[in-house]
Amino acid sequence: MRSIHVVTHPEASHHVEGLVGGWHDSRLTPTGLRAAAAIARALRAEIPEDAEVELISSDLLRTRRTAEEIAGVFGVEPVLDRRLREKSYGEAEGRPQGWLDERFVPPPAAGDRMGHDEGVPGAETKAALARRVYAAMDEILERPCAHQIIVTHGFALTFVVASWIRMPIESLGYVNLRAPSGSITHLREDDFFHNRQIARLGDTRHLDG
Repeated sequence: MRSIHVVTHPEASHHVEGLVGGWHDSRLTPTGLRAAAAIARALRAEIPEDAEVELISSDLLRTRRTAEEIAGVFGVEPVLDRRLREKSYGEAEGRPQGWLDERFVPPPAAGDRMGHDEGVPGAETKAALARRVYAAMDEILERPCAHQIIVTHGFALTFVVASWIRMPIESLGYVNLRAPSGSITHLREDDFFHNRQIARLGDTRHLDG
C-alpha cells in the first residue's frame, strides 16, 4: 500500500499579524512550533517504525521549520521544492489583509475561473498554481517510496489532493478542499485495485493534547 501524509503548516506570524501570506516568508509562532512537534509525534506514531520515509516540503520558512520537526523524529533530510509553495498573491504579500480585500476581484460564478485575474499585480491565477503543484506531484509520485510526507500550505493542499486522484486541471475551477493549519491529510493507494483514497482530510486531533 502506498501512503502519503500531507501536512499543512501550523500557525505562522502572518496569521496572527493579519498579513497576507502567499510567498511572504513568515515564521512559525511559538504556538506553531508546539503544533509542529505534535504533528511530528502523530506521524511517528502512525507510520511503521521500519518503513522507509521520504519527506518533501515547500521551501518557505514556515513549512521548512515544520518539516525540520518531522525530519528530527524520522532521521531523514527534507527535500525542498518551491513548487509546493502557497499561491502567490503578488504585490499583496506581507501587506495587511485589508489591503488585499479592498482590491480583490472575486472569480465569476461561471466562465474562466482558472485563468481569472484577481486584480492584484503579480498574483498567480488558480491555473498557474495548479500547474506547478501538479508538476511537483508528478515527480513525487514517480518515486517508489511507499511512505511519503508532504509539507505544504492550506490552499495548495487542494491541488496536492486533486493531483493524487488524477483530477484534470481543467476540472478544478470550483474545487476548494478546506484543511486547517497544522492538519494532516492521509492519502492511500491499495496494492490490488490501485484505487486512490482520501483516507482523512484536514485532521487536527493531534493538536488537542
